[in-house]
Amino acid sequence: MATRKSAILFGATGLIGGHLLQELLNCPAYAAVTIVVRRDTGVRHAKLSQLFADHRSLDNIREQLRGDHIFCCVGTTKKKTPDLDEYYRIDHDYPVAAAQYTKDNGASAFLLVSAVGANPASSNFYLRMKGKTERDIIRLGFEQTHVFRPSLLTGDRREKRGMESLGRAIFKVINSLLINGLSKYKAIPAAWVSKALCRVAITGEQGVHTYHWADIKKRI
Repeated sequence: MATRKSAILFGATGLIGGHLLQELLNCPAYAAVTIVVRRDTGVRHAKLSQLFADHRSLDNIREQLRGDHIFCCVGTTKKKTPDLDEYYRIDHDYPVAAAQYTKDNGASAFLLVSAVGANPASSNFYLRMKGKTERDIIRLGFEQTHVFRPSLLTGDRREKRGMESLGRAIFKVINSLLINGLSKYKAIPAAWVSKALCRVAITGEQGVHTYHWADIKKRI
């Protein structure tokens, strides 16, 4: 019987992270699941533990960040974080620090939720930031690095994002028109992404891999 793994999840209270937490808790491949959150989530499970930190205080728990597979679904928005320096600290510095600390503590796999179009050379702030985050985590040299690049996410959020609601209505119409190379821009259910994250992690495929809409759909 294969040895059961331990997982650490950053971003467990977000749209993808909430689904992913349930996937990990229900997955028999994982014996223990740790989430890093700012406050008690109220979720209780025999194999779940919580560590309390954010992008400002992660260094305080760095020695406790020990797990086999690390999942990072961290992200804010310009509306919530209009200060671009702070935005960068949350969406770039925090995931990279999480990757560095867990790699130092022996983690073998890092799974990152990024964004379609991420490119460190992009003229767009958001896509450039996401691209730099991917680049800097890949450079750490995990045995497995899996980068997921969804487009617009669908699903029920705790917080309401007006532009996303409009975007979902539009994408519902045009999704069928996005074929071949354009399929990566299709709106995608957050639940699909979470299922694919869990399944990809337990396959143990070595190296660096990137997943867009079609790649994610194949793994649900």
